[in-house]
Amino acid sequence: MKLIKEKVFPIIISALKEDIGSGDITSSLVFEKDTGLLAHIIAKEECVIAGMDVAKWVFDAVDEKMAFTALCKDGDRIKKGKRIMSIKGSAKNILSAERTVLNFTGHLSGIATLTSEFVRLVKGTGAKIYDTRKTIPGMRELEKYAVMAGGGHSYRIGLWDEVLIKDNHINGSRFHPEPLTSFGFGAWALGSRAQSIKKIIGVFKNRGYRNIEIEVENIAEFKEALEAGADIIMLDNMKAEEIRKAVKLKEANNEKHGTKVILEASGGISLDNIKKIAKAGVDRISIGRLTHSAPSIDFSLEICK
Repeated sequence: MKLIKEKVFPIIISALKEDIGSGDITSSLVFEKDTGLLAHIIAKEECVIAGMDVAKWVFDAVDEKMAFTALCKDGDRIKKGKRIMSIKGSAKNILSAERTVLNFTGHLSGIATLTSEFVRLVKGTGAKIYDTRKTIPGMRELEKYAVMAGGGHSYRIGLWDEVLIKDNHINGSRFHPEPLTSFGFGAWALGSRAQSIKKIIGVFKNRGYRNIEIEVENIAEFKEALEAGADIIMLDNMKAEEIRKAVKLKEANNEKHGTKVILEASGGISLDNIKKIAKAGVDRISIGRLTHSAPSIDFSLEICK
């Protein structure tokens, strides 16, 4: 995934307006003349970097004349005290952009760093780390990019690009053979979750959808989803023992039918239990805390006299 400036720039402008507003009062008075400075941004802790382009675009948005030099690249693991970028230009403009740059870089590098820890723990198991849609509104593209900078993967950007049938789709409604709306939703009807699973998957398959994913809560539902022909099955909050059972059933099904059903573990994943879950044999593990709970990395801007 590559960041596209035209998509990211509105986020940057919004952040700058929030911080600078009508103008940086302090810098305007301290630097009455257009004083030139050289500054470095330094990591105050070991981390994996993400957001170098974003930082450059923030400085560009404030002052296109500023000279920006990247001293590392996204995905690099750096040690405490390392300089990650240098900026030369107007003192007032550098300081006006400082906090916005540090906020973006700290947040995105925090996501990349946490992701890299999960990736390290599952190394050699065959499982891959995936993000979720649990992102800060308006920041999804940046946050998912940071996950990938940390060695993780992204399945879908939003509701529009992939099918993921969750428990509320199963519990609240089911698909009707003759849909009542353009989206294919039929009248709500009583029925078991297993019947709903088969019905929903069947409608999507009949309409030619691929990579159909469904969330299940136990082995009985897993068997129904497997039999119905789901392409990806999410094991929601299942224990390692249940996951191992699901893996055996999937492998037998794949061998019998020549399919490649993907198993995804999700829910309650932590640094403490992820290795056990990965060793159970799932193909991927999706983790909401990569984006919603990653601690920000501490960076500082230091002026060189």
